[in-house]
Amino acid sequence: MPDIRNNLAFIDGQNLYKGTTSEVGGSWRVDLVKFRHYLLKKHGVRTAFYYLGFWREELQPLYVEIQAAGFIVVFRQHSEAMKGKKKGNVDTDIVFNVMKRLYQREPFDQIVLVSGDGDYKLMVDFLIDESRLRKVLAPNRRRASSLYKQIGSTHFSCLDDMGIKGKIAKTQTKEGASLGS
Repeated sequence: MPDIRNNLAFIDGQNLYKGTTSEVGGSWRVDLVKFRHYLLKKHGVRTAFYYLGFWREELQPLYVEIQAAGFIVVFRQHSEAMKGKKKGNVDTDIVFNVMKRLYQREPFDQIVLVSGDGDYKLMVDFLIDESRLRKVLAPNRRRASSLYKQIGSTHFSCLDDMGIKGKIAKTQTKEGASLGS
């Protein structure tokens, strides 16, 4: 039975991409439509924010794909001089937006964080203490911060676990080409 809730998801797009396409743990691709469906049915996520470093014209088809799957794309602000010269670190943007929603008492139940980056650990601990964390979903068990071992499986899972990966991975043909979006 689906979890009927009003949860929010915050996805660190670069962490999701690097964690699933990296050779560490085996490269695979997330089917964004299946992933969005999984977040809704398994974790009651009504609104999902997909954070990216910065906007680049040549990646427009990717942005359309992310939005078409039901995610709200959020870009990190950079000055014109810095665009393309540094990685699009979205950690502080995600932390700020989660905490702002809590401070403003926005009507939602819990947070799902998609990232294995240990930089979120203080926020995760706070959300657990406040009963506002549904789950941290790390893209790759081998690349996930060891800090998350402390919070246990109640609040932590990995997308590359077969039970989850089988639900959200792009389907491969015999020739190795991806099917689906």
